Amino acid sequence: MIKITLPDGAVKEVEMGTTPMDVAKSISEGLARNVISAKFNDTTVETVTPLNEDGTLTLYTWNDDEGKKAFWHSTSHVVAQALEELYPGIKLTIGPAIENGFYYDVDFGDQSISEKDFPKIEKKALEIARGKHDYKMRSVSKTDALSYYKSQGNEYKVELIENLDDGTITFCDHSTFTDLCRGGHIPNTGIIKAIKLLSVAGAYWRGDENNTQLTRVYGISFPKQKELTEYLHLLEEAKKRDHRKLGKELELFTFSQKVGQGLPLWLPNGAALRERLEQFLKKAQKKAGYEMVVTPHIGQKELYVTSGHYAKYGEDSFQPIHTPKEDEEFLLKPMNCPHHCEIYNSQPFSYKDLPKRYAEFGTVYRYEQSGELHGLTRVRGFTQDDAHIFCTTEQLNDEFKNVIDLTLYVLNSLGFDNFTAQVSVRDLENPEKYIGAKEDWEKAEQAIIDAAEEKGLNYVVESGEAAFYGPKLDFMIKDALGRSWQLGTIQVDYNLPKRFDLTYKGSDNELHRPVMIHRAPFGSMERFVALLLEHTGGNFPLWLIPTQAIVLPVSEKHEKYAQKVLNSLENHEIRALIDNRNETVGKKIREAELKKIPFMIIVGEQEEESATISVRRHGGEDLGGLSVDAFSDLVTTEINSTLKSF
Repeated sequence: MIKITLPDGAVKEVEMGTTPMDVAKSISEGLARNVISAKFNDTTVETVTPLNEDGTLTLYTWNDDEGKKAFWHSTSHVVAQALEELYPGIKLTIGPAIENGFYYDVDFGDQSISEKDFPKIEKKALEIARGKHDYKMRSVSKTDALSYYKSQGNEYKVELIENLDDGTITFCDHSTFTDLCRGGHIPNTGIIKAIKLLSVAGAYWRGDENNTQLTRVYGISFPKQKELTEYLHLLEEAKKRDHRKLGKELELFTFSQKVGQGLPLWLPNGAALRERLEQFLKKAQKKAGYEMVVTPHIGQKELYVTSGHYAKYGEDSFQPIHTPKEDEEFLLKPMNCPHHCEIYNSQPFSYKDLPKRYAEFGTVYRYEQSGELHGLTRVRGFTQDDAHIFCTTEQLNDEFKNVIDLTLYVLNSLGFDNFTAQVSVRDLENPEKYIGAKEDWEKAEQAIIDAAEEKGLNYVVESGEAAFYGPKLDFMIKDALGRSWQLGTIQVDYNLPKRFDLTYKGSDNELHRPVMIHRAPFGSMERFVALLLEHTGGNFPLWLIPTQAIVLPVSEKHEKYAQKVLNSLENHEIRALIDNRNETVGKKIREAELKKIPFMIIVGEQEEESATISVRRHGGEDLGGLSVDAFSDLVTTEINSTLKSF
């Protein structure tokens, strides 16, 4: 007999060889019908894997993230089988589950596919799924595994197997299909009721531009057709909200091949939006005791060697800048923190001077492969709303909680009220990924957990998501379409103060090491604007939007009054424009709607005679005739309802 511990702490004593599905059936038939995946002692297993030792068992259904992962990975096998049957001679590589769905990377050789081929592939995949084929795992010796794929001429699988240890290699079989696989499948293909291929793209083998370019086929699947229909509707909404589309329509930003990929150019409307976001945060930061600093866009290579950023980003980032002086090298800065450490180091501090809070909207540069660039969300040059707090160990808890308050203020002011806090800690199994002493990491991780608990945050702990120099608290936001994004981040760092030999004189007259907090409520201006665009659909909060109102004269003879109204609006600090083009009012209204301008102010003979304005809200609501003072009060009330003082 063995003892199986369930997530609620209950212990079941079962016979050796019992499977996760057997355990599910012993709990309830309803649970057994819904279980599609399992984890035993932190290892993903099949629902039919025999359990031969004491351990902890977690059962997953479609409603669990791990369940979806198994479902989508299993579907990738079915799609791969369909591709092999439809396109003989192709070479399969890898087919993992991703956040929404799965992909499979395929070498099609002289063949090719496009979106017009999707229906026949989906049809074939569903035919296979309806066969209700069981997924069966089996161990294979390294010699046999290599022999199998060499006989197929699949050099990609051969390369993968050559890097595996004998005794750890497994194949997964279903129907007539076999694939190299670590495991993690649903019981059988019949559970898959709906499959949709979403796109095809190029992808280099193992992400290396020097390797063969493969075809990546993206797809998603569901246990019910209704859920696929709902998902496709969500995708259509997402397309309408795509920040690249809205950014172009609202004239916020553009890109130029001559300037370079991944280097956004901000247009006047976008620059005004950025400036307003900056001023919003600067005002709150000033109240919170931050001091603004400015640092250069480059630094000597040695600066980033000292910080550890060169080891982290050096080989995969922009190459060093060489000056006429021999052996002098500079780098485009990948992070602002080394510069801020040197600002701290520019003068001596005592414990009475701390905390020091340095803030900067600093632009940094990291080389991303061209295939990974995506609008404003993945760029090569971006501006971080960076700040670094240097404090004593005794001040750390309060300072961290104060940063949480500031981050929550930012998110709430911009309508991001659906979020989870994620405590990102080390991967204990891969300590080589991190710098610094174990005891410093333990102190930093505990400090973040303590602060999160004291602030009453709904948080989860994620292993392996820490920065290389310290753990962090990330705010995982759900947007209006239910998609998750990582926005604000706060990090505790004991390592950089050591590397830069930062000190302060304590009350004992001895030198001590400060603790460093990294924080960026926006994360980066580029990514934040992109997510805000998609979250709001371009309908920014009234306090933020560059143009709050547009004045539309009915005809040329009303332009003088329109200008008078515009001046009055500006005196009330309402950001407005006038559209005096020789077009109909109807056309001007339609164009103002497309530009997401919150208020359209129509002025004609009646308004001029009564010294009023006719106000129409974006979306079509007619607010009728108002005085400019009354309209100003309406705008002020609406702004005050969303933008509170920090």
